[in-house]
Amino acid sequence: MSSSAGTARTDAKSTEGDKTPAQLFAYVAGAVLVLAGLIGFVADSSFNTGSDIDGDKLLGILEVNGIHNIVHLASGLLLLAVAPKRATARLGVLAFGAVYAIVTLIGLIDGNDVLGLIPVNPADNVLHIALTVAALAAGAVSSDKDARPAGNGGRTAR
Repeated sequence: MSSSAGTARTDAKSTEGDKTPAQLFAYVAGAVLVLAGLIGFVADSSFNTGSDIDGDKLLGILEVNGIHNIVHLASGLLLLAVAPKRATARLGVLAFGAVYAIVTLIGLIDGNDVLGLIPVNPADNVLHIALTVAALAAGAVSSDKDARPAGNGGRTAR
């Protein structure tokens, strides 16, 4: 009987540490976006809009300005906030993917900016496409169930 209880405890511990693809995406993309937002202020901290919008290049590739940096910070913090729980990670990552899909479409249609506020270039558009696809895929394949069924020793069916 004690070996059965020990096995159940071991199984419960191992499954509690498992992160869903949505959680992994939220942690990794969230941290990278926060870092990009902070470093972006070194490249360009201006808040010009409209015809005056002219960002500088982050890492010599991605077009940024102050507003773009704030969007990166906010997106990253949102992802980090939803990451700890499976259900919030899945919903948050899917919402992130949907919003970035819209941003991507606007950036591709205009080519130079998003709503006259955020400068973009082809590299930004490629990054936005990659983030959109990765977020939607991670959210789609992730379970939102935090609770483990009580009757099977803490193991979940996969």
